[in-house]
Amino acid sequence: MQTAFLLNFLSAALALALASSAAGAESAAELIQKGDVFYAKLQAAEALKFYLPAEKLDSNNVRLLVRIAREYRHLLSDATNASEKRQLGITAVNYAQRAVALAPNNPEAQLAVALSYGKMLPMQDTEQRIATSRLVKSAADKVIALDPTNDLAWHVLGRWYLALADVGKVKRAWAQVAYGGLPQAKHEDAVRCFEKAIAHNPNRLMHYIELGRTYAQMGRDADARKFITKGIAMPETEKDDPETKNLGRQILKKLR
Repeated sequence: MQTAFLLNFLSAALALALASSAAGAESAAELIQKGDVFYAKLQAAEALKFYLPAEKLDSNNVRLLVRIAREYRHLLSDATNASEKRQLGITAVNYAQRAVALAPNNPEAQLAVALSYGKMLPMQDTEQRIATSRLVKSAADKVIALDPTNDLAWHVLGRWYLALADVGKVKRAWAQVAYGGLPQAKHEDAVRCFEKAIAHNPNRLMHYIELGRTYAQMGRDADARKFITKGIAMPETEKDDPETKNLGRQILKKLR
């Protein structure tokens, strides 16, 4: 009798443990699914209310870590305090790095690294920017090697070339002395990357506006107007689209 009771007790305890474990896994999946609803709506704070508890249950979920990094980048875009922006950027980078450490051959994880470091650039001094820009370039190159059709990676690379192409000879010479130099880049490199981005995804307005901005800096005003105007006319689907359109409008005013 005692043996039978003990066996039944152990079986019941094991079943309860397995059920609890299954419930925990389901709970994490359900939290992620609920967070995805707000992720799609670009509501970062609401998405994190579900993603962060899910992370505690499934801390090695690469897809989840990439999404959390994205939400912190979105919060950074909305923040007005410099210190808060910096902390949000650091948090985004940390989540992206965790994702890429778990899955170095995952293009979305590498893209999260490139985008998160890119968000940090405006908050850094010259020396930090040079070091961070190299990390952005390295991650973007890895994404393209893993997935040549990733339009966002081509966009990041285009902005990288554009930023360096705009560095004047004096600043470049100074950087050579102070930090060992800057990589060479031409506006044509940026054009090629933005054209690739558009070819792989013609539905992102930022590709067109950044291509137009590049043409404006090359003195090709007609091409600049053409692509910026097209981008401004497109529907807003990304977090930074309103800001990107405002940039495009400012450039158009200078061209007239």
